[in-house]
Amino acid sequence: MVFTTGAALLDAIVLSVVSLEGTYGYKITQDVRNVMDVSESTLYPVLRRLQKDGYLETYDMEFQGRNRRYYRITSNGVILLDKYRAEWISYKKNIDKILLGNEE
Repeated sequence: MVFTTGAALLDAIVLSVVSLEGTYGYKITQDVRNVMDVSESTLYPVLRRLQKDGYLETYDMEFQGRNRRYYRITSNGVILLDKYRAEWISYKKNIDKILLGNEE
């Protein structure tokens, strides 16, 4: 992808992926990679920061004899995600006006 990804956009995408279901880090990485190029070494610090800031919480579940750490969105995470989604709609509309010549 030629466009760079800012931290807020990455946060929004991670929160959106996790909001669909409680899921684990590797799956989150794969889902995010469907829309942008991101490495695990980039994503795991994002997950830890979102958890530290109270937007995600973790829980462990056994999978094939080992514990797997899962992430789920908190109520504060849902509020932040809603804010990101509203901001995205406005941002996309303004970019489309310039880049695509769309006047709505």
